[in-house]
Parts: sequence; C-alpha cells; structure tokens
Amino acid sequence: MILKICCIAVITAVCAAILKVNKPEYVPMCLTAGGVMLILFGFDYLEAGMQFISSFTRQTGVDGSVVRLIFKVVGVGYLIEITAGSVKDLGFGSLADKLIMCGKLIIFVMSIPILRAMFDVIISLIDSV
Repeated sequence: MILKICCIAVITAVCAAILKVNKPEYVPMCLTAGGVMLILFGFDYLEAGMQFISSFTRQTGVDGSVVRLIFKVVGVGYLIEITAGSVKDLGFGSLADKLIMCGKLIIFVMSIPILRAMFDVIISLIDSV
C-alpha cells in the first residue's frame, strides 16, 4: 500500500512538472487530483485503525465521548494541515501560517475536555489508593 501511495505521488509530481512547461494553468488541477487520490488511499488504513480503537474502548472502559473528541482533534489537525499546504502551494504562505495558528488554537480549546477527563481518572486513582 505504501508503494502505491508513493507511486501516485511520484506520478503526480512528474505530470505536474511536464504540465508546468507546456500548460501551466493545469498544474493546480493535476496536483489537486493527485492529492485527492492520496487521501482516498490513506482512508483504507482508517478502517483497521477504527476497529482497533473500538475494541480498545470496549476493553478498557474509556468513555466513548473522549475517543470521539480525540478523533475530532486529529481530524481538525489534518484538515488544517492539508488546507494550509494547498494555500501555501498557491503562493499565500502568510495566510497559511495564520491558518495553522488558528488551527492550533482550535485544537487547544477542543483538548480541554480531554485534559479534564484525564484529571478525573488521576483523581479517581488517587482516591482508590
């Protein structure tokens, strides 16, 4: 699977390099199409990870809302990173930097309930001793 993903990236880069010389207006579309294919191949791994986390949650008794929140935080991080990379590729690096900063703030605020849940676990462990 990793080889497929690497091949798609290399083929996309070669196509973009060829288009850059002949038809530069098509380069963003080529890069977008290659990026979408990479993301779709990456989602194949997501199913196995979701099954593991689901069984882990059942076995450990971790609250499902905390796991969902962790997935939301990771999703926000990936979405911000992909969007910032695309904006930077279009030549707007300063806008991409501001987007990343806002993403970090959002992730921090979203993480507060996770910290609270960890604090509650620590307190319950201390009380049980």
